[in-house]
Amino acid sequence: MFKPVQLNLPPFPLKLTRIQNKVYVFDILRKKNLLLTPEEWVRQHWVHFLHLNKKYPKSLMKIEGGLVVNELQKRSDLVVFNNSGEMILLAEFKAPGVKISQATFEQIGSYNSKHKIPLLLVSNGLQHYFCKVNFENNTVDFISDLPNYNKET
Repeated sequence: MFKPVQLNLPPFPLKLTRIQNKVYVFDILRKKNLLLTPEEWVRQHWVHFLHLNKKYPKSLMKIEGGLVVNELQKRSDLVVFNNSGEMILLAEFKAPGVKISQATFEQIGSYNSKHKIPLLLVSNGLQHYFCKVNFENNTVDFISDLPNYNKET
């Protein structure tokens, strides 16, 4: 059973429930209890952080959206949309014990080759990386922080 660890994110009042010796976390986006895994612990903290600290509306966030990459069905961890329905942020989460590696960036890059989303977030809850993608110049730049939500974009 996963024991929650302190992340490099502000603490949030996640609703945890024990059912038959398993711990579940309430997902505020899907409005249901999910088995608490290390990756889910990170994802739920980021959902709360993006909503409460960066002001991204919950209604514009989607967890585990499906996509096809190289004829394989994949799931993106989190996609955030703007008010026009355009995808503006793609996130890939790993468990705190999983090192962020080149393979992680290749994974989110392969997802984004399909989506063409301008902001990328990669995190294991302890280390966070943010990237801005320029599709005109075909470049990716690391940025120090994610912008706050702007309903105009």
